Amino acid sequence: MYEWDEYKNLLNQKKHGISFEEAQKAFCDINKTITEDDKHSDNEPRFYCLGKVDNKVVMVVFTVRSRNIRIISAGYWRQGKAKYDKQNS
Repeated sequence: MYEWDEYKNLLNQKKHGISFEEAQKAFCDINKTITEDDKHSDNEPRFYCLGKVDNKVVMVVFTVRSRNIRIISAGYWRQGKAKYDKQNS
């Protein structure tokens, strides 16, 4: 159901402090928000999921390939937390 490039996963852990294994838990948040990422959707549609993982809001950038969610990036970005908080207030 979830897939990713393992090298990008390692880079993401170093850069953003979260693994893709942990980030996929954001999709289980009942208050999650999924929105199309219009700014970065050149070759294929991209989306982002805003959801909580261990009481922190995570933004997960992903696409869908062959019915799998392919995680591209994930992190604890302030703008993602602000959008999540606004949509769930």
